[in-house]
Amino acid sequence: MELNLNKPIVFIDLETTGLNIATDRIIELAAIKIEPNGVKTQLVEIVNPERTILPESTAFHGFRDEDVKDKPTFKEIAVKVSNFIKGCDLAGYNSNKFDIPLLAEEFLRAGVDFDMKNRNLIDVQNIFYRMEQRTLKAAYRFYCNKDLVNAHSALADIEATYEILKAQLTKYDGADFEDLFGKVSKPIVNDMKKIADFTNFHKNADLAGQIIFNEKGEEVFNFGKYKGKSVEKTFEKEPPYFDWIMNADFPLYTKKVIQQIRLRKLNTK
Repeated sequence: MELNLNKPIVFIDLETTGLNIATDRIIELAAIKIEPNGVKTQLVEIVNPERTILPESTAFHGFRDEDVKDKPTFKEIAVKVSNFIKGCDLAGYNSNKFDIPLLAEEFLRAGVDFDMKNRNLIDVQNIFYRMEQRTLKAAYRFYCNKDLVNAHSALADIEATYEILKAQLTKYDGADFEDLFGKVSKPIVNDMKKIADFTNFHKNADLAGQIIFNEKGEEVFNFGKYKGKSVEKTFEKEPPYFDWIMNADFPLYTKKVIQQIRLRKLNTK
């Protein structure tokens, strides 16, 4: 079905230095404008973010610091991008939470006004999530073809969860899975260790996922201004950060892990 448009709509996707809307920067901006008459135009810009690209971001989109060092800054293209989206509705995938807020930050830093008045914001991911619900009730109907009676009764919910897992093992036995980096595997096998690895997106050092292991097996922060940074090295450079965590409202188990990391470092000196 073609879109019924009263004014142009621009679909936007960004590749960035990281995932922090306030501090990360755009590396690549791709936009497609659809006019009410169906005419389609596109804009693609590679940008010098004027800051280091995080290794995990490079692993995702492939851009390295040397790839963008000679490209224009966002400030240099801000007016061009602003003119392209002027008077248009905006759309994307997870765009309401990430792409559009980050784009607005870049415009403001560049001194270019970004007005949200009279714009419709359409997030395709939200349509997907709301129409294809991921509740236990929906999963039970999808995998087991049964209606969940007494939903939110603890016993009924856990019985349904047990049946869903068995049905998932049957449905996805031998099925290919392609991750965000294009690696294809067959992760759904009747092996609890392998299933556990697949269902945990990060390898957590603590139960809450505030501290995770990076690809080198080092504990790194998964929150705040030091997200992605080594816990040990951060405490070496910023000792007060340890005290702040221990006095802040973090889970006790997270604090226990933090203490163990700090003590381990002190014992190696």
